[in-house]
Amino acid sequence: MNALEVSNLSKTFGSVKAVDEANFEVPEGSIFGLIGRNGAGKTTTLRLILSIYLPDSGKILFRGKEIDNTFRDSVGYLPEERGLYKKMTVMDTLLFFAEVKGKSGKAVQSRALDYLRKFNLYDRRNSKIEDLSKGNQQKIQFIATILHDPDFIILDEPFSGLDPINIDLLRQIILEKKEEGKVIIFSTHLMDYAEKMVDHLAMIDHGKIILKGSLAEIKSKYSQRNVSITFDGDISFLRNQPFVEKITDFGNTTGIRVKERRDTQKLLKLLVENNVTVTQFNANEISLQEIFVELAEDDKTEEAA
Repeated sequence: MNALEVSNLSKTFGSVKAVDEANFEVPEGSIFGLIGRNGAGKTTTLRLILSIYLPDSGKILFRGKEIDNTFRDSVGYLPEERGLYKKMTVMDTLLFFAEVKGKSGKAVQSRALDYLRKFNLYDRRNSKIEDLSKGNQQKIQFIATILHDPDFIILDEPFSGLDPINIDLLRQIILEKKEEGKVIIFSTHLMDYAEKMVDHLAMIDHGKIILKGSLAEIKSKYSQRNVSITFDGDISFLRNQPFVEKITDFGNTTGIRVKERRDTQKLLKLLVENNVTVTQFNANEISLQEIFVELAEDDKTEEAA
């Protein structure tokens, strides 16, 4: 069952079509990734869902009904840009945003203090927002997003400005919310974070949805002729092999696409024969980053044609 259905959604600003006939579904109880490069249309799509912008055309259904003002009130939304009042204290900020969503009282105060302890910000509860680092301000905004215990959570680039330890803490809390049955839309241009967290996704580029579905199904479809390797040595000789279609260097790993599935064993044999030390060889493996680059390049080729 789908919690949210987006049908033929479009939005134009002047001559720019920011969202172009977007269609996707967000299943109940899932973490849904809206992924793509900066400026692809992710934030505009989220703002259309929240009725911050009105669409030129299209429809958005929440649990079978068209969204209205009550939907926005029931959502926890973390915007890409910070929307905090810099002169307010941390606690006043959290309690203010909870009250805007209709939640107040000792239970909310207690929950706010618990989250501040989790994020090592308890000792800053009476500090002004302007006195916090950008990373700590992002943590406060995240707490404000979930403090009123929304059933539907929208996170636009939630890891912005955070160090690895706090990214991991944020990830754990997001996964906890999923276990509680919350529906989460997670927007990012960082494919590796999305790959570790999302169940379903829609990939957007130049306002168009270029890929959608479950992460498992998508990776299975695109990985059949792909090999991911980690190695020590020179593999430049592979570029002259007729069965090798594409080689992509990702730094720590290299992605190799062969023409036929059976060519993966031929590839391994050739690497060994050429004295390449292979420390990791994953056949039928592909990252979201590789899939996105491939699809974005195909889209660019079609536009040029």
